[in-house]
Amino acid sequence: MTLCDLQTFGLSDERGFLPHVDPLRQLPQPEFAAWEQVATNLPKYLAGLSLRKTVNNLPDFRVELLGSEVELKRAMVMLSFLGHAYVFGERPVVDRIPAVLAKPWFEVAKRLGRPPVLSYESYALDNWQRIDPNGPIATGNIALLQNFLGGIDEEWFVIVHVDIEARASEALKAIALGRRAVVENKPSDMVNALKAMSCALNGMYDSLCRMLEHCDPFIYFHRVRPYIHGWKNNPALPNGLIYEGVTEYGGVGQFFRGETGAQSGIIPSLDGFLGVGHKEDLLKAYLMEMRQYMPPQHRFFLEATEAGPSTRDFISANASEPNLEAVYNQCVEWVEKFRTKHLEYAVLYIANQAQKDPSNPSQVGTGGTPFVQYLTKHRDETGEHKLPTTP
Repeated sequence: MTLCDLQTFGLSDERGFLPHVDPLRQLPQPEFAAWEQVATNLPKYLAGLSLRKTVNNLPDFRVELLGSEVELKRAMVMLSFLGHAYVFGERPVVDRIPAVLAKPWFEVAKRLGRPPVLSYESYALDNWQRIDPNGPIATGNIALLQNFLGGIDEEWFVIVHVDIEARASEALKAIALGRRAVVENKPSDMVNALKAMSCALNGMYDSLCRMLEHCDPFIYFHRVRPYIHGWKNNPALPNGLIYEGVTEYGGVGQFFRGETGAQSGIIPSLDGFLGVGHKEDLLKAYLMEMRQYMPPQHRFFLEATEAGPSTRDFISANASEPNLEAVYNQCVEWVEKFRTKHLEYAVLYIANQAQKDPSNPSQVGTGGTPFVQYLTKHRDETGEHKLPTTP
């Protein structure tokens, strides 16, 4: 039997999958000043069509000077944004990254346990600051550390994700409480855990529903989305991306998927705990592939939620416990509603937009998949897992 206490997996009861301490705003070592200057002014270099020339002339990025994990994560944010801006920020799209950027990007990514590509962790989880350092991690008090072009649409798109992650901490704590209830055979504790989870899911859904307030679908598709694609299933990069100077890749193009919310551990962890399964097909294989882009401790946590014992079996065996089946179904319904809203946004923000550039396709997601088909299947499979209530 597997417990899911967050501390065991290096996670925070207060912040869930967000970092224990606020992300580092800048690398403190003076040797990185030139890199930080380019990253800070990235929107201006992109507007001036001078980013590639500027990056080519940067001094060596001295990875050996990075000490703590927070420094590695700050470096990964900076290098990932510069890498994607280098590929997609000027025309034509290029199929190689120069060694001055590729080598440190590879080394930092290796130390963090994930590929050298912009993933959800660097785009959202490690890319925010509190306006009031004593205030909450919530919309109204958070801003991004790093942008591509900048502007409220880009800010809001990511801020909403950070807000959802902060709210999800209560759902992750509920997973730990619920798993302990199964291990200790305490049905009433499971009811309390599921009530807390339902409340957290309600808040996450409410936050997701705010996306349209400041993120316009047209602006998102044409000004935000082009930079977060990857080099797998990307029609503009049929041979992948070459990381010059990275001996481990031997000059061969690499195929990594772009940033996508499917790289967040929240919904997979909820699926694992609630017993929401997905059929063995290409979609399931894609979901498993997304775990390669998560921080290792996030992967380990969601694997633990899937390892059992079964929440559904426990609830079925204790169906006489008042409200147990009902509150379980309520949690499943919230996950289904969350996925339904995500699907609505995918159609509005992507499928309904007019494609103008092969590097920003409207028929596949930034992860390189037929997203409408996949998201619909996710949603439908979730709804199928509600339990028939006992009379």
